[in-house]
Amino acid sequence: MPEPTTPDQRPADPVKPAAGPVRPESRPSAEPKGKPEVAPEPVPAPAPAAPTTGRERLIGALRKPSRAQAIVAVLLAVVGFAAVTQVRANEVDDSYAGLREQDLIDVLNGLAGTTQRAQSEIAHLETTRHDLQSSTDARQAALAQAQDRADTLAIMAGLVPVTGPGIRITVTEDTAPVSVDTMLDTIQELRAAGAEAMQINGKVRIVAQSSVEEAVGGISVDGTLLRSPYVIDVIGEPHTLTGGMTFLEGPRAQFEEDGQTVKIDELQSLDIESTVQPKQPQYAQPDTSQ
Repeated sequence: MPEPTTPDQRPADPVKPAAGPVRPESRPSAEPKGKPEVAPEPVPAPAPAAPTTGRERLIGALRKPSRAQAIVAVLLAVVGFAAVTQVRANEVDDSYAGLREQDLIDVLNGLAGTTQRAQSEIAHLETTRHDLQSSTDARQAALAQAQDRADTLAIMAGLVPVTGPGIRITVTEDTAPVSVDTMLDTIQELRAAGAEAMQINGKVRIVAQSSVEEAVGGISVDGTLLRSPYVIDVIGEPHTLTGGMTFLEGPRAQFEEDGQTVKIDELQSLDIESTVQPKQPQYAQPDTSQ
């Protein structure tokens, strides 16, 4: 006998087919439409070259320090700063730290007195130096003046060789010998024209005591026989000396009138090397009272 059915146990309605043809479910195609793209393989970066020397390792450590190295550097900096601070603190002079106000005033007064004494000594030394310099300058000026005077007297006395501008006079005998008077006149005119030094034929120096005498075959100057041609070297202003020889009826005209030929050359440099031996005065003595 069949069991009665309840409303909940009623058979389900049969599924009705949908209207129209049923389309088959579309499935994705297993084959790709094109060739697959292949990604390029990454190129590994070259490994940095390991430092080979101690210098390279030190440079690398300075450029890229590690954490431990940075900590060590900070600690060293702190220790160095503490050491410098301690040294400076030790160098502070605390000699006067415990003195009273009156003691400090006494110290300052003592320093002021020492400073004044030092300044006085400096002023005294500077005055002494100035006096010494003045005395030295005066003495040096006197010595220089005396040396200049001695040099001038030595040149005038013919004691030293001299050099300077001047003229050279060449007198050649043509038809008659040279007259002693004409030679003396020539020497006097050259002295009047400013001659500072003279010599004849490179042998005899003409000075204030020089003597000119007639001699066989020539003339004698201070005992030395000289022959024609007579070469007279004269140091002085060349143009003025030439004028002292060539003025109207002057020495040149007298030589030519006596039968000699005269040639005058103006020179910018002339050497007079002959000298005379100094003679000790027999009667004259220096007057020390003036």
